[in-house]
Formats: sequence, structure tokens, C-alpha cells
Amino acid sequence: QVQLVESGGGSVQAGGSLRLSCAASGFIDCMAWFRQAPGKKREGVVSIGYDSNTTYTDAVKGRFTVSKDNAKNTLYLRMDTLKPEDTAMYYCAARPYLLCRLSDSYNYWGQGTQVTVSS
Repeated sequence: QVQLVESGGGSVQAGGSLRLSCAASGFIDCMAWFRQAPGKKREGVVSIGYDSNTTYTDAVKGRFTVSKDNAKNTLYLRMDTLKPEDTAMYYCAARPYLLCRLSDSYNYWGQGTQVTVSS
């Protein structure tokens, strides 16, 4: 069982930046960030595999950057040039498999951290 704890959310004006963190209780091959806005389906933001191969959803390409510190079992999401449409609850997720796509099923989820972007 892997536990995931997110932090770093908050409120920011459009154009601003935030960095989210996700601390995992152990190493796991595939990690990802998802988000869910009120009244909308959850969507994948970015996944990162054991080999640091990444897949971003088109809406955040060029603005968001994922990274991980394997020594600390921590995943990060740097979000720049934030837009009001980025407002959502952001969730960290993980799966113990080499295949690491946003469309895959994820076994472990964090509790979420809220990001609010005002215009």
C-alpha cells in the first residue's frame, strides 16, 4: 500500500505560478497528476514513468512541468502562466506498473489539493 500526500495548492491570480508536491510513502513506478473542476469529469494532467518519460495533456503543455525526486519519493508539478480554467482540485496518483499513461487505471490516490486561479 502506497500513501500519497499532496501539498502546495492555493489561490493565485491569472498569470501566476504555483508548485504542487506529492510525497509518496515508497517508490512506485508510475505517478501522475489529475484534476477535477466543479461539475466536470476528472482529467489527467501529466504522467511520469520510472524512466522519467512524461505525457502531458494538451491544455497544459508549455505551462506545466512535472518532476520527481526519487531519493525523496516526491513528485512535483510546477504550474506557470496559470489560467482561470486551471482552477480545480489536483490529485496525485500512482500505479505500480511500467506502463504509465494518463488513460491507465491508477491504484493509489492522494486526498487532493485545491488550486484556484482568479482573473
